[in-house]
Amino acid sequence: MIAIVDYGVGNLFSLRSSLVAVGAEVVVTDDPCVLRAADKIILPGVGAFEDAARKLRESGLDTVVIEEAKKGKPLLGICLGMQMLFDRSYEYGEHRGLGLVPGSVRPIADVIPADLKIPHIGWNALHFGGKKHPLFRYLNEGDHVYFVHSYYAAECEESVIATAEYGAPLTAAVARGNVMGCQFHPEKSGRVGLSILRAFAETEE
Repeated sequence: MIAIVDYGVGNLFSLRSSLVAVGAEVVVTDDPCVLRAADKIILPGVGAFEDAARKLRESGLDTVVIEEAKKGKPLLGICLGMQMLFDRSYEYGEHRGLGLVPGSVRPIADVIPADLKIPHIGWNALHFGGKKHPLFRYLNEGDHVYFVHSYYAAECEESVIATAEYGAPLTAAVARGNVMGCQFHPEKSGRVGLSILRAFAETEE
């Protein structure tokens, strides 16, 4: 069973529907006991880092997510959920993350040309830079996924498993052992996104 963490942030219905479409058993929950009993966890997220991190901490689910990840349970962060896997974010100040993946979250404005629009919105190609991570086992180099973000994961080169070009190579996905993250939205990425969710559903501890 895959448990989607419900802490008041994220497009939960669309994500749940996408997982059901690939045959996964899935539950949306804010119950620590259900998260602990699940085989895998997905941490979604949209909006501002500070607000989402505060809501996750206030729910007490941050501790559960960290504990389960450190036990080896597969964890997938999506969009802001991926960003919260890192040590800290510099989105309107400095804010503490979950510390499951070394690195920080910084403005894409610092690294892309000034004439490009922010946020980075729309379809963009994934580049794997060599051997594909198992999360992308059903994908081909250059397959497109859907992004919406103004901040990106930095100082995390050892964990990067995919990038997307937007005036500069931006982190599109990361993995550190059983902890994985996608900056893009698999649930909004059509066939390619469903293939990623299918691969995650097949992940074993």
